[in-house]
Amino acid sequence: MAVASAFGAISRGTESLVAAGAVPESEWERMRAPFQEGAFPFPVKYGYATVGRIVAGDAARNGEWVFCLHPHQDRFVVPGEAAVPVPQNVPASRAVLAANMETALNVVWDAGIMPGDKVAVIGAGVVGLLVAYLAGAIPGTQTTIVDVNAGRADVAERLGIGFATPGGAPAECDVVVHASASEAGLASAIEAAGFEARIVEASWYGESAPTVPLGGAFHSRRLSLVASQVGSVPASRAGRWSNRRRLETALRLLADPRLDALFSGETAFVDLAARYVAILQDPATLCHRVRYD
Repeated sequence: MAVASAFGAISRGTESLVAAGAVPESEWERMRAPFQEGAFPFPVKYGYATVGRIVAGDAARNGEWVFCLHPHQDRFVVPGEAAVPVPQNVPASRAVLAANMETALNVVWDAGIMPGDKVAVIGAGVVGLLVAYLAGAIPGTQTTIVDVNAGRADVAERLGIGFATPGGAPAECDVVVHASASEAGLASAIEAAGFEARIVEASWYGESAPTVPLGGAFHSRRLSLVASQVGSVPASRAGRWSNRRRLETALRLLADPRLDALFSGETAFVDLAARYVAILQDPATLCHRVRYD
């Protein structure tokens, strides 16, 4: 199936680690993107968020808008099953969030968030904001996203979720999701958890070895610290859910126009090589969109 790209997205957290050569050798195979070219460490052709139109390979699908877990590239060929249809009510320009939404959906499943829960999400990056967006839609939840950047309050407000800086983070939460990839953020997550609460670690640290504050009241509060990783559907759903079903669901969840608040910039593909490092290094970057003219 030949696809002509229209939009792509940079996943700043993961792509920063890849570009810095910070993928541990033990993870070189597990961290391969589906259509990656080359091998770690950097340079490799990496990425997993491209939306385009089918232009050849199956006449019945010509012109169809599809999402592909493909690196940044203007035209490419993939098997038909790897070209996932974009729902008609989801703009192609927003559909590039599908991989991030799929990750957030998996986090919410791993977190086991229930109606009425008090939820804190530490780290207002794209995945953290999407987790809070999904959690906030569960009836009765009190969901707050926490970040050191007070400017993220505007994005949280547009998504309809509460915001706090670390000094005002909620306490006694039923579920806490950590998505800041920082030691301070993980400490804040543990501090926000209530008795026998679940803390879900959604960050990936690459070669870093963060200090985990397991002293103090960690044991007396009987806290649970669990990992979430999008490579696998949680065991409680694996019997019914495939990765394909999860990705199709993530695409449907992108129909909300409020999610356009997650885009912090756009660069033409022809200019991407010159701007790529600066985009990765800019802490203000949320989802940076790539435009294929």
